Amino acid sequence: MPTDGSERALRAARIAVGLAARLRASLTVLYVTLEGVPGAFSGGAIYASAVLGRRYEALLKKQAADALDAVKREARGAGVPVSALRRIARHPWRAILAVARERDCDLVVMASHGRGGAPALLLGSETAKVLAHSKLPVLVCR
Repeated sequence: MPTDGSERALRAARIAVGLAARLRASLTVLYVTLEGVPGAFSGGAIYASAVLGRRYEALLKKQAADALDAVKREARGAGVPVSALRRIARHPWRAILAVARERDCDLVVMASHGRGGAPALLLGSETAKVLAHSKLPVLVCR
């Protein structure tokens, strides 16, 4: 179950957790950080400073941890075994499918889209790519 920390992703997580609880299955939750994308407001200047670069990396790690922790709390509250991963990838859909293969997952559960604006477009297109390329069943939650 990939997450971006959005409310939609958390709703999808609740569905994934409910399904896992009923089936006595475990859940793998994944947060993918885009590789080589400095951020919408940095204009690339963030890499010019080692201090800013470290702060930016810390922010990315915190965002990932917060998103993963929210899903882990949901799973643990339902008694569902959960593992959490963070990957850095240029193509999140590929990372999602790679983790699903590595972890021998039976189903990918994901939100139709996440945060508003450009990130929503990105996640929406990532969802479409997962659907197009997955050999596993994919449950898309609105």
